[in-house]
Amino acid sequence: MKIYRIGQDVLSIDSINEIISKDLRLVLSSDAKKKIKDCRNYLDKKIKDSDNPIYGINTGFGSLYNKKISSKDLSQLQTNLVLSHACGLGDEVPCELVRLMLLLKIQSLSYGNSGVNLNTVERLIDMYNNRVLPVVYEQGSLGASGDLAPLAHMSLPLLGLGEVDVLEIFKDGRFKRKKASKVLKEMGWSALELGPKEGLALLNGTQFMSSYGVWVLVKSKRLSYLADLISAISIEAFDCRGDAYNQLIQKVRPHKGQIKTANNIREFLEGSSIQKKKKEHVQDPYSFRCIPQVHGATKDVISHVENIFNIEINSVTDNPNIFEKEDQIISGGNFHGQVLAMGMDYLAIALSELGSISERRTYQLMSGSRDLPPFLVSNPGVNSGMMITQYTAASIVSQNKQLCTPSSVDSIVSSNGQEDHVSMGANSATKLFRVINNIEKILAIELMNAAQALAYKKDLSSEFIESIIDLYRNDVKFLTKDRLLSEDIEKSISFLHNLKIDQELL
Repeated sequence: MKIYRIGQDVLSIDSINEIISKDLRLVLSSDAKKKIKDCRNYLDKKIKDSDNPIYGINTGFGSLYNKKISSKDLSQLQTNLVLSHACGLGDEVPCELVRLMLLLKIQSLSYGNSGVNLNTVERLIDMYNNRVLPVVYEQGSLGASGDLAPLAHMSLPLLGLGEVDVLEIFKDGRFKRKKASKVLKEMGWSALELGPKEGLALLNGTQFMSSYGVWVLVKSKRLSYLADLISAISIEAFDCRGDAYNQLIQKVRPHKGQIKTANNIREFLEGSSIQKKKKEHVQDPYSFRCIPQVHGATKDVISHVENIFNIEINSVTDNPNIFEKEDQIISGGNFHGQVLAMGMDYLAIALSELGSISERRTYQLMSGSRDLPPFLVSNPGVNSGMMITQYTAASIVSQNKQLCTPSSVDSIVSSNGQEDHVSMGANSATKLFRVINNIEKILAIELMNAAQALAYKKDLSSEFIESIIDLYRNDVKFLTKDRLLSEDIEKSISFLHNLKIDQELL
């Protein structure tokens, strides 16, 4: 099995996608191991040689920062921290995102600024590699002292506590819920005893928020490309002009995303007989004519937010931070998720627009215009055809509008006023997750309608688009009369999910 060495290279959204898609096994680089051990040795010596209070190491937490803890209780302090902070509620975090949380926590701890023991990081790596995934809940983080509750649940199995989902590879390939204590025994692992600072290093950090953001960024780059592809099918089905995608128009307003979208559409339409035909219409509706400007704006936001996350996933986000060479332990606020919260709110707005303009194209396709039958079915009246698919898309678009209310403008006081401004980035993250999943549904509905409408055209589209339609028809057949369309929508979502795309095109 191929491996990825933590600490050897800078992580990126694309490299994380490769680690996940190729299921690379994680190992620590020798440099990372040395940094972790050197930092831990420095911290142990600092605790032994000094009686001065060091936040979270020999003091309480939050508003209890002035409570000095005796040396005999330092390990219990860290265990109690994990136990007391595991207050998550709500829906469970999907397994693929929990695995991302583990990866990002390992990366953050590998820099040697957190003071953890090497065996703690290696246990997290063992959990990642063996798909021993803690049960984590969506609710509980304010996105400012780090993602405390979610990361506490992620950390419980290190102590032999909580529950985990384990992939039963030799059975049915599904995850099975087990007690962490039982899994540790099966794996031959001992429960860890946390040393000073370790619980705080595990719980402070932005890995819950970051895992959602990374997952959405990977998916959003793919869906941005698919939105261009599906819109190109709609362009053909609605007999649109190609003028709006001309390279000259993009050159005089050279936003990168706009240029890329127009380039994609021109490539998709290359060789189309439909495009070569004389058009009766001088202009097309905005939902077709302004695809480069709208889809392109979303691409630019994706790129902007990706840059934010590329910095974040290569950062140290716990507190306090330990600087061995400078002989300093500094308490600050790197766990505050404001930059992520604002970025994810922005990304949610940008992604929702892919759905908004898609639904408008769906509406136009079934309007009975441009030689297309009303609701894209023969004998309309007896048959309702695609009518209600647009209703479904419209309801999801409206839900996305509601989900795009920014979380980052909110705050609430916690910990007796010590933590008096929070990012609410965890709420930004979970809302964003719902938005991106909604976009896939809306685009699937447009694909259904665009493929249906294209079948009414006498001329052929481009070879590329025709090949996509042929693949799609293996899963979803042409609608000749009313049938259960929810099944077709689900098949269309699966088609988009499984369609192979060269990563270099995204």
